[in-house]
Amino acid sequence: MTFWLSAPQNQLLTLPAGTEVATLRTDTEPAVVFATERDLNVVPCSLERVLLQPGGEPPVDHTTEILDGKDTAVFGDPPQPGDSMLFGLTAAVPDCAVVLRLGSRVDGVGVDPRQPPLLWEALTGDGWRPCEVERDTTGGLNRPGEVVLHVPSGHTVARSGRFDAGWLRCRVTQAEPGQPFYTLSPTVRSASAFTIGGTTRAVHANTVRDEALGESNGVPGQRLRLANAPVAQGEPPLLLQVSDGEGWSDWTVVPHFAASGQDDRHVTLDATTGEIAFGPSVREPDGSMRHYGAVPPKGALIRAHRYRTGGGRSGNVARGSVRVLRSSIPFIARVENREAARGGVDGETVAEAKVRAPISLRAQDRAVTVRDYEELARRAAPEAARITCLAADESRHGENAVRVLVVPQAVPDQDGRLRFEQLVPGDELLGTITRHLDQRRPIGTRLAVGPPYYQGVTVVATLHAYRGTESERIRVAALDALYAHLDPLTGGAHGNGWPFGRPLQSGEVFAVLQRVPGVELVDQVLLHPADPLTGKRGDPTDRIDLDPSALVFSFDHRVRVIGG
Repeated sequence: MTFWLSAPQNQLLTLPAGTEVATLRTDTEPAVVFATERDLNVVPCSLERVLLQPGGEPPVDHTTEILDGKDTAVFGDPPQPGDSMLFGLTAAVPDCAVVLRLGSRVDGVGVDPRQPPLLWEALTGDGWRPCEVERDTTGGLNRPGEVVLHVPSGHTVARSGRFDAGWLRCRVTQAEPGQPFYTLSPTVRSASAFTIGGTTRAVHANTVRDEALGESNGVPGQRLRLANAPVAQGEPPLLLQVSDGEGWSDWTVVPHFAASGQDDRHVTLDATTGEIAFGPSVREPDGSMRHYGAVPPKGALIRAHRYRTGGGRSGNVARGSVRVLRSSIPFIARVENREAARGGVDGETVAEAKVRAPISLRAQDRAVTVRDYEELARRAAPEAARITCLAADESRHGENAVRVLVVPQAVPDQDGRLRFEQLVPGDELLGTITRHLDQRRPIGTRLAVGPPYYQGVTVVATLHAYRGTESERIRVAALDALYAHLDPLTGGAHGNGWPFGRPLQSGEVFAVLQRVPGVELVDQVLLHPADPLTGKRGDPTDRIDLDPSALVFSFDHRVRVIGG
């Protein structure tokens, strides 16, 4: 979650943990509330030093020349990969958004301003780490403008070139195939820096405070239920208090009562249903009663002093959907989620349990068959959107090898389109599944867990519209139909994702487009295999075959509508 300031401030601004933000409420959908997990300090800063470091040479201070307005070539002559320009800030700004305002002229000849071979980085305790570039209006240091950077966690004050500062740098990288490179170095004649915001994690959770739950009946094993469920995980997930008339006492949530004594103020919590249970009493073999946990006095008031409710798929909102600041904090101009919220999973239904139970009973927590691997992987990572396992002959790793393919949750942007990077599972998700399966696979079986191969597809189609219809509306509807049908998560004939390895044929696309309202005739359909990373397209064809480990991915469809 990114918070943008209304103006640069000369004092530290702290956004406390629990700051609430939300999506816009509509006539049909309630607002989805999120809360930050930790304090965010937006640290003010300014530019103190500018160092230039061509190649692997020691950095040289050029602060005076640049701040005095002298045009200074920032890279070598000619520029080479590894040339760097370092910006020393007056303070470390971890998790902050920083503006570098640069004065330049058009000197960086040869580079494409839309994709310059530059990498922006920040010096942290673990070395140089990439910064996310919010925007760059300098066109690769080719004109006056601003570069807005999101500085990673761990940014710290360090020494470089005999100066202590919070360091950012712009480094020349090796050009990719087809990417233009500098023939002359760009120049900088002025530079400044300031902080305009910060980014922190937020979870789908609404904080509930001082909810009255009732009175104690003075009997062991009493159960109460929260008004809101499920309960979002946290530390602690619930702060329960009991009053005996002389003040409120805190009770601790424990996973079970096995280690609880009769004086321990312990309760258990079912986060899914919101049910709270006090400790029971059990009759021992000698006839005595043993209390597992204390029992509140009869008539004592019980309240949930604080807990957070939320979770589930409703919290998986698109990028840019969270725009409302519910907490009152000065100097905040706007908030936004720069990435889609993901990871929310609804509780298992009875129907899903009926499907899972026979598989679980047969597998007995051991991975032997393909279905065993898939079921155990889903149990380890229920937040994954799709998981499939290839048989040994399909995995191409040999007879004693299995390959588990993982498709992460991905929420389309507000235009309904998925971005390729959203479909690449993170290291944390892959690591969780790998560790879980590695403990349950047969000895000698090699295990590979990773993403599927995504075969980019570009559809080029020509349609004829009925007379009197709006051609642009039909074109948009046709594009929506193509992206929906070729979606790796929700596409295909049954709407549960494109089947692994299933080929795509032009006749199928004809049928999809013919069903679009207003289309009289589908005149032509061509399929182009495409690379989602480079954007290169292959020759047109009527059929695109897929490897058993592959899914289709829509890439820049083109539709022309005639008539209307």
